[in-house]
Amino acid sequence: MRPHRVYDEDRTPEQLREHYDVEKELARRLREASRQERRLLYSAVYDELFHRVPHHPQLTRKASPAESEQAVQAQLRFLAPFLNETMTFLEVGPGDCALSLAVASRVGRAYAVDVSHEITKGLTLPANFKLILSDGSSIPLPAGSVDLVYSNGLMEHLHPDDAIEQLRNIYNVLAPGARYMCCTPHRITGPHDISAHFDDVASGFHLREYSVGELEDLFLRVGFSKVQLLLGGRGMYAIAPTRFTIHAERLLGRLQPRTARSLAARLPLKLLFALRMVGTK
Repeated sequence: MRPHRVYDEDRTPEQLREHYDVEKELARRLREASRQERRLLYSAVYDELFHRVPHHPQLTRKASPAESEQAVQAQLRFLAPFLNETMTFLEVGPGDCALSLAVASRVGRAYAVDVSHEITKGLTLPANFKLILSDGSSIPLPAGSVDLVYSNGLMEHLHPDDAIEQLRNIYNVLAPGARYMCCTPHRITGPHDISAHFDDVASGFHLREYSVGELEDLFLRVGFSKVQLLLGGRGMYAIAPTRFTIHAERLLGRLQPRTARSLAARLPLKLLFALRMVGTK
């Protein structure tokens, strides 16, 4: 089968198929593994993917410093209204920690939680910043100690059982009235992993992509008192209720996946389906 969705890919159909087959195989291992097995398997399957797929974009495409800075500034623009100089900030799944380090200059204390300390080796870290190691679901900070938690492109990579466990742990470290901002690809506009080229449902390392309704249910289940969306773009954002997007999801859910995906990618629906969920404790 040849890919049915091609974006700005410069790989051959054969390379895309090879990547898809390997990632789908490894993702199946994660989906079928026990909770204990997954603790070690997350990093192992990613290492194996990069070894077996040397043409993977993360290996062959390196963002320029200007592109990296642009990405950080874009995230800072919608985080800025929620930041102040006395608060405690936490990013879960920080990647290269560029965002967390930028936020550190605007808050009292900044933490980043990740599964590896390698990402900050060789960096000069500010005194109010700390990287904390986790097993992928735990958040090893005192209960009620954080004012704002943020994650971007993380939840979709977790096994659904690990995602709900991590969400409970995030809720636990939040202070009363504090917020968790979760940015994750929307299921209707996906898949957003390599399976986008072949499938209508994520089957690669996006172990689950969510709708707003599904994610809201999880937030409410763990105890969040209020769930909203951050809508907008180009530096202009506003808090909005979830009900409009959930209604649109129900309408699009009656259509064929490709038709729904095409409609959801157009304005104004595109604004509704940029999934930036804000949960208040």
